[in-house]
Amino acid sequence: MHLYLVRHAVAYKRDPDRWPDDSRRPLTPEGEEEFRGAARGLGRVVPEVETLLSSPYERAWRTAEIVAEQAGWPAPERFPALEPDVPPEKVVLALESYAGKESIALVGHRPGLHELAVYLLTGDAGGADMKIKKGGVVCIEFDEAPKAGAGKLRWLFTPKVLRSLAK
Repeated sequence: MHLYLVRHAVAYKRDPDRWPDDSRRPLTPEGEEEFRGAARGLGRVVPEVETLLSSPYERAWRTAEIVAEQAGWPAPERFPALEPDVPPEKVVLALESYAGKESIALVGHRPGLHELAVYLLTGDAGGADMKIKKGGVVCIEFDEAPKAGAGKLRWLFTPKVLRSLAK
């Protein structure tokens, strides 16, 4: 199985006056535009995935919609386990219902997505330091279903690299 971890694109800074509920904080127009190019590049590297799961938070959900549009991936499905600060163990448990899939993309947030990647690669969410830039993607491969320490890092692309692949 290939698991693609996509960090949401550039969003507005936290502002409790504008977005008292942080889950409603959107992408910036520039963030959307830049990610469109990255998503096209991602579609060239990964022409299809079976399932696209996303945090229901506005900024992640919009990122998932853009990648579905630009890369030709399936429409996103809401996956609350990808909300910020959900421990990686819970995400892996929630993924069990997708066993048998060959490729799944997850769209989420920092720090949860970073911790999930490290957990899948090392078996310990604090076992290494990994940075996925906003709009960046990491590919982790598994012989079977995703589990702690069983992943193999295939690649980690910044949005700039993805945009260059779109050309």
